[in-house]
Amino acid sequence: MSLPVTMRAIEISRPGGPEVLVPCTRPVPVPGAGQIVIAVAYAGVNRPDALQRAGSYAPPKGASPLPGLEAAGTVAAVGSGVDRWKVGDAVCALLPGGGYAEYALTAAAHALPIPEGMGLKAAACLPETFFTVWTNVFGRGALKAGERFLVHGGSSGIGTTAIQLANAFGARVFTTAGSAEKCAACVELGAERAINYRDEDFVTVLKAEGGADLILDMVGGSYLPRNVQALADDGRLAQIAFLTGPKVELNFAEVMMRRLTITGSTLRPQSDLAKARIAEGLEAQVWPLLAAGTVAPVIDSEFPLDQAADAHVRLESAGHIGKVVLKVR
Repeated sequence: MSLPVTMRAIEISRPGGPEVLVPCTRPVPVPGAGQIVIAVAYAGVNRPDALQRAGSYAPPKGASPLPGLEAAGTVAAVGSGVDRWKVGDAVCALLPGGGYAEYALTAAAHALPIPEGMGLKAAACLPETFFTVWTNVFGRGALKAGERFLVHGGSSGIGTTAIQLANAFGARVFTTAGSAEKCAACVELGAERAINYRDEDFVTVLKAEGGADLILDMVGGSYLPRNVQALADDGRLAQIAFLTGPKVELNFAEVMMRRLTITGSTLRPQSDLAKARIAEGLEAQVWPLLAAGTVAPVIDSEFPLDQAADAHVRLESAGHIGKVVLKVR
């Protein structure tokens, strides 16, 4: 299979709102050592894409400037030293960028087989959220069966993934969401209690249960001191984003007296080796759950590639439940 020279893609014409995402033509990437090129069928749309579009999340050195951190499709070319994949293999993959295009380049070790029985559309919704949840909830957060777990934004792509995985591994799952419909969706996915943050205080609810052993938060801002209050003694907070800002005043005496742990990470800047190890853990421990149907991505909506701007409008609206996906081919 010979690659074409050029491809359709979506570029960020300038920092700004969804309207700055415009169709373009770009050269098809060529794989280097240890890399593969994927003929993209579907690409996931994620919050970091919107941050990059707005000019506040630059791609790592050497990565494609095109948005898009996950995709599913078939292997179109392999670089030297790649043994696992061959042209024609169906894969989903974590990308350093470049997913909003007909072809995308990534490290071969960041690709995973399509879970048995799953289509490419659903598989494109796996890498970004599952890598993030796996490393922060079960790695850094060390969630164990029987523990009380609170995830904020339960109806988001991260939230719907975290609820299902924590439930599958035996934790008691609590979540916050902003409407009765979203709360109902979270309970259906396995949350023991979904807290409508417009009507209830999550601190009060969690304290009544004995406190959260682990909280996964992407809100930040004023939620940080409230998360500390909602934790049980020896509890852990894993911070993965700051939708309302990264700076807040916090009394660390409580952190010390109650032996709390505050950690967090971002996925994109991590080393290729770190991402490869996350992929290995997912394939061994989570991919069987996906194949069995115990866990599945929740898809909110699909847009054609040339309507990426509309996909971002949906992503940034208050209405979506689960993942937004682009159909590329």
